[in-house]
Amino acid sequence: MTSFFQGLGMSYDGAWFTATIAGILLIAFPLMLAVALIIYSERKLWAAFALRKGPNVVGPFGILQSFADGLKVFLQETIIPSASNRGLFLIAPIITFTVALMAWAVIPFANGVVLSNINVGLLYILAISSLGVYGVVIAGWASNSKYPFYSAMRAAAQMISYEVSIGFILICIVLWAGTFNIGGIVEGQRGHIFGFINAYAFNPLLFPIAVMFLISSMAETARAPFDLTEAESELVAGYQTEYSSMAFALFWLGEYANVLLMCALNAILFWGGYLPPFDWAPLYMVPGIIWFFAKILLMFFIFAWVKATVPRYRYDQLMRLGWKVFLPISLFWVFLVSGYLMFTGHFA
Repeated sequence: MTSFFQGLGMSYDGAWFTATIAGILLIAFPLMLAVALIIYSERKLWAAFALRKGPNVVGPFGILQSFADGLKVFLQETIIPSASNRGLFLIAPIITFTVALMAWAVIPFANGVVLSNINVGLLYILAISSLGVYGVVIAGWASNSKYPFYSAMRAAAQMISYEVSIGFILICIVLWAGTFNIGGIVEGQRGHIFGFINAYAFNPLLFPIAVMFLISSMAETARAPFDLTEAESELVAGYQTEYSSMAFALFWLGEYANVLLMCALNAILFWGGYLPPFDWAPLYMVPGIIWFFAKILLMFFIFAWVKATVPRYRYDQLMRLGWKVFLPISLFWVFLVSGYLMFTGHFA
């Protein structure tokens, strides 16, 4: 894209800057539109699971319901509690939303179609996703209310707990692929199983951690059955209780952008990313971005399915699963995978 703008007579620095801004907008705007559409899709899925109709009034088949909800929060008054820390109260949702968008900079949508193809892309995502907890903690503390504060402490403990096991799972993938580059991890799955199937998930040694990563990604994004940060029965809707209008909408958008990111990571790390399911020439006629979006939608369907059917965990169950089950298993799996790769001469 930089060469395109240079062809228009711009200097290299100006062309690079313009190309970068254009790339950011090409990711950010479709992502926000996708958030609106998946919220609608999720509500329709929940309705189908519960034998209801779901949104069906605003627009054809209710498809404009999410946009109507967005317009409603945009037109509402932003109420700031008098006892809150005004500056931190306003900056918290901005942090959450911004961090949720930043992680998409290194996601490859197709072969070579990525905003920043850095060699440590996986480390970048792990670092950026860890920053998301700051917005939640700041929101709970700045509200100066005990319920949001309890929820913020829960969120911090929950996200830290599951980031540990996610980190060990990512080590297994990095060891197998031999790179932190996300595009390299996707390419490492080409013909991985029987020289024909493009996925790590069908590898018997990697399938267990694929399941653990899926569950951990639900906990990391505070999705049901791990939505203890928003447990209405004891927290009055959690850390965003005191928020209204666009401040609340930014938390809303950030949450679903993170859910989409985790769906994308599941697709990239274990299901071949932008590669077709099988290493068969005719399938490559379909653009990689189509395969990638299809896999994201499949992962999102699983997220919505679980939320509609699985009851919420207790907090002690949530912590026990993270620290006493996933942490030792993921740590053991690092030794298992590295030992297997060493024994088979993978590191030679």
